[in-house]
Amino acid sequence: MLLRKSARLAWIAPGMLSAGFLSVAILFVAITAQGQPAPQPAPAPATTTPAPSSTVPAAPEDLRVNNTSTVPPPAATAPAELPRDLTPFGMFMSADIIVKAVMLGLIFASVLTWTIWLAKSLELWGARRRLRRAQRSLAAAGSLAEGARPATAASPHVAKLIEAVETELHRSSDLRDIDGIKERITVRFGRIEARIGRKMMRATGILATIGATAPFIGLFGTVWGIMNSFIGFSKLHTTNLAVVAPGIAEALLATAFGLAAAIPAVVIYNMFARSIAHYRALYADTSVEILTLVSRDLSQPPATRLDTFDPRRRPAAVPMAE
Repeated sequence: MLLRKSARLAWIAPGMLSAGFLSVAILFVAITAQGQPAPQPAPAPATTTPAPSSTVPAAPEDLRVNNTSTVPPPAATAPAELPRDLTPFGMFMSADIIVKAVMLGLIFASVLTWTIWLAKSLELWGARRRLRRAQRSLAAAGSLAEGARPATAASPHVAKLIEAVETELHRSSDLRDIDGIKERITVRFGRIEARIGRKMMRATGILATIGATAPFIGLFGTVWGIMNSFIGFSKLHTTNLAVVAPGIAEALLATAFGLAAAIPAVVIYNMFARSIAHYRALYADTSVEILTLVSRDLSQPPATRLDTFDPRRRPAAVPMAE
């Protein structure tokens, strides 16, 4: 019995050992297979394409000559794209016909303003000079008959006053009515002073008109020029300011012309208004001086008074040249 068990164990032991060795071998192979990296796929062969050549074949000699002659360089075409001549004369010549007409009208108004200034200044200077001389003659005279001749020769405007006095004295039948005579002479003097004042104010209304209207005439030219500039701006379909800037500059030149005509006209008008007011004040003083001599002569005794107003002792009044 014991021998049978030992024989059985001897037969089982070698089988178990062989099975153990086989399992260990399989496990070892599996472990080594996991530790090795997976094989990578072979890369595909690279296909190389030839790079394009960076060199451009040179053009023939005759083509290069033609290209340089037909296509101007950029530096030569740049000045043609610049704005027009923006000097005052250049802008005037490039302006629209309406703007040109406005500018010419304003230039004429400016020339007229300075012509009136020159003529009126000489007229006022001479009139004041003659009036002062007549005033000195009347102030130094003791009677109207004594001062009438030099005063009449000195100033035609004073001659008008003396002529009015003589006319009223000839028409007055009663020289004893001193107050009535002086009142009528004063009324005549008032009318003469108003007429002389209106004469001295001649041509100053033109200055007032130019000073009041010239800025608006220039503004009309500016509005017209800017309107034409923007119309041309829209037709060109461009937003380049260099295209519209010359037209706007030309339009603004009309406003400058208007101001250049209006400002001197206003200043000269105010100067003449003060000068004429001063002259009228001097003329009023001269009329008062003449009225004083008339009152002094009328206050004398009747015999002396008749001798004083004798037409043979009085010089004829020199009429003022119209």
